[in-house]
Amino acid sequence: MLKNYFKIAWRNLIKDKQFSFLNLIGLSTGLACALLIYLWVTDELSIDKFNKNDTRLYQVLKKNGDGKGAIRVGENTQGLLAESMAKELPGVAFATCLRKERDAGILTFGDKRIKAMPAYASKDFFNVFSYQLINANKKALSDISGIILSDKTALKLFNTTDAVGKTVEWNFEDNADFNGVYKVADVFKAPPSNASDQFDILFPFELYAKKQAGGMGDVTFWGSNMVSTYLLLKPGTNATAFNNKIKDFSKAKIKILYAGNDMVDYEGDLFIQKYSDRYLYDNYVNGVQSGGRIEYVKLSSIIAIFILIIACINFMNLSTAKASRRMKEVGIKKVVGASRSSLVFQYIGESMLMAFASLIIAIIIVVFLFPAFKQITGKEISLQLNAGLIISVITITFITGLIAGSYPALYLSGFKPISILKGKLNTSSGELLIRKGLVVFQFSISVILIVSVVVVYQQMKLIQTTNLGYNKDNIIRFSNDGSLKENYSSFIAALKNIPGVVNASDVDGDLMGHYSHAGGGIDWEGKDPNLHVEYYGNAADHDFFETMNLQMAEGRTFSKKFADSSSVIFNQSAIAAMGLRNPLGKTVSLWGEKKQIIGVVKNYHFESLYKKIGPAFFTFSQDNPTTIAKIKAGTEQQTIARIKALYNQYNTGLDFSYAFLDEDYNKLYASEQRVALLSKYFAGIAILISCLGLFGLAAFTAQRRQKEIGIRKVIGASVSNIVGMLSKDFLVLICLALLVAIPISWWAANEWLQSFAYRISVNPVVFVITGVSVILVTLLTISFQSIKAAIANPVKSLRTE
Repeated sequence: MLKNYFKIAWRNLIKDKQFSFLNLIGLSTGLACALLIYLWVTDELSIDKFNKNDTRLYQVLKKNGDGKGAIRVGENTQGLLAESMAKELPGVAFATCLRKERDAGILTFGDKRIKAMPAYASKDFFNVFSYQLINANKKALSDISGIILSDKTALKLFNTTDAVGKTVEWNFEDNADFNGVYKVADVFKAPPSNASDQFDILFPFELYAKKQAGGMGDVTFWGSNMVSTYLLLKPGTNATAFNNKIKDFSKAKIKILYAGNDMVDYEGDLFIQKYSDRYLYDNYVNGVQSGGRIEYVKLSSIIAIFILIIACINFMNLSTAKASRRMKEVGIKKVVGASRSSLVFQYIGESMLMAFASLIIAIIIVVFLFPAFKQITGKEISLQLNAGLIISVITITFITGLIAGSYPALYLSGFKPISILKGKLNTSSGELLIRKGLVVFQFSISVILIVSVVVVYQQMKLIQTTNLGYNKDNIIRFSNDGSLKENYSSFIAALKNIPGVVNASDVDGDLMGHYSHAGGGIDWEGKDPNLHVEYYGNAADHDFFETMNLQMAEGRTFSKKFADSSSVIFNQSAIAAMGLRNPLGKTVSLWGEKKQIIGVVKNYHFESLYKKIGPAFFTFSQDNPTTIAKIKAGTEQQTIARIKALYNQYNTGLDFSYAFLDEDYNKLYASEQRVALLSKYFAGIAILISCLGLFGLAAFTAQRRQKEIGIRKVIGASVSNIVGMLSKDFLVLICLALLVAIPISWWAANEWLQSFAYRISVNPVVFVITGVSVILVTLLTISFQSIKAAIANPVKSLRTE
């Protein structure tokens, strides 16, 4: 029986090659898109899920006011918080803190020198996280004379992971206090690729606290917020109840220890978030979690589902449209005793055959496109066969075949044999309505995708063309690592003299969300005691403002003509928040240090455009970790080669690593840009699949109305009359699709744009252009079949049985 069903299914497929080809292309393309999206979504959902105690692992976050009535959420907490929580809160099994660095240092062993990214972890780090220690020495972080290397770093440095007991020299320009010789206490397996925190070397946090005590990096008092805190809760601990308990935990500490000090007024509310959720749920609006990358995961998943549905609709429409050719087959089978269930089984079997044939083609497409897909997503996604992937692929294909074949199977098997054999079967209005409704649905989804692509493109264009308050073009930056800093004055002077270098300077932090200072501890004479403002500061050297083309509203920049060690420059937003009039020359206290305001810089974007410009300032320093250089346009290649040669003079044998500032800026919106690019491709594929179905329906309509067209031509109808007659019904459906899709796409676009502090307004022209484009594509799709039918010889049409 099954063999017979298979034979019939195969004969039906090859009997009508055009319809079979259209179905095969549509389903295989839809499945290929779904598989690629599935691989990306699976990878995104796996980020930070590698910890064995994932369900109990949380990060402590803090809510702070920004001085404008809004609430910001950040991960910077006190260095004392982890230990205190572990001791005082019964729901905490282990707690640890981690001080992350933005730049790499240099490890030296013999004549080998490599760059390594450092972090400082407290003693219970390996009890909280599931990083594997090769020698299982979990007390390694308790010895301040030792360090722990990743296995990859050990291999680079020693050509083996058996590194315990060996000594290395560490040189770190960001913080020279840690430079020196250290003993390797253990080696850990490097963070997996799906870990959001990546580091190569771990120092004991106790060493960090000891080295930084009394300085700007002091983490030994409750007023310092410089580390990330992580908790492993005990089984059964309720996260909601725990949040309520810790809300004022740090405030209470400060209130007791610093009675009479206004430090408590700046302290925020603590709460916890599941560690593995931080990557996907990273966006907060006014202190409330409001999505993040998870929105793009959901969007991509919805797109995959819609593309599959569009492909299934093609199959349904084409199968039911050509049902008249199988009426006699159904009638005869029913007369000789075939049940409806057996017919349903047969026709669903045919769709399953088509679906799994499409799967084979889809897999070929995925393998072919996979390298380009990885490049677009910026991920090292693996295409390895495993039980989960195989089951998922088979399940997706099975569901696709079931959905695609269910309606045609029920439709065909429902024919009455007497009516069929008498030739009295007419197309019902319900059938036509369903078929037309499916076409409307197809094109509605396509229109929504097209509008989304245009809106995302326009928002990305706004991001790239917005006046940031500085010029990011043709600026490179690199770390002042190795022995460079020992002779930095001569290096920066030589750098400025290189042909092609317009200007150069150095800075601590950047203008893309990384600061050297942050907090609310700024005071001045006449300050309102009820005013609580969060400030974000960077330390900069001479010529920084000139190199970055930052514009002054009043006053001056840092200058060699003055001793600026006690100077500060605020932005306009800070001066407005402080309520200062005639600020130049006034003295403020920055965390206890007296500073004189020498200038006010015009507002500039120092974070992404998701956030409004906040209060910011610059202090003067000539000991900064990052060099920036402005390069003359058109000379980038040769100028960078000269800079590299100069760098190698000061750092012999060390690789010169640099980055363009505009490229780093674009990385702030990497997720959006990838979604924009992927949406463009997927919108095109959705239109293509929809048009394949439309092409097939147009061909079927032309065949079905062949005699009518022949009669009309005989009595004088022109080619344009015939084309118009065949095109009219399809254009009405497309116009209905536009009416459905435009309001939905307008709402969806505005919802997405709300997450940006600076955004475009959705222009009605977008919908006009989209509507015209879809109508033109529709006309082009059906015109071939319409014109072919219109110019056919009416004599042949009328002779056709």
